[in-house]
Amino acid sequence: MKTHDKKLVGRLNRIEGQVRGISKMVGDGRYCIDVLTQLRAVKAALSRVESAMLQEHLTHCIEGAIQGGDPIDQRAKAAELIQLLDHNR
Repeated sequence: MKTHDKKLVGRLNRIEGQVRGISKMVGDGRYCIDVLTQLRAVKAALSRVESAMLQEHLTHCIEGAIQGGDPIDQRAKAAELIQLLDHNR
């Protein structure tokens, strides 16, 4: 596993712990604003992981397709990214 991937897995493991903590907070009847604050923190952390994965895709998958010179592969990689971004609107 690459160092970059290990870091992302570590981030995701922390997020998983945060979500379990939020679940416990809800179960314990904690104050809504406290729960909402933690939910926003998880969303922000997931957004950072998403950005890192997008950067990874751009610098390795798409760049690799460009360097490989295969126009079909290039179009496929670009189409995947466009579909993903379009789906998230």
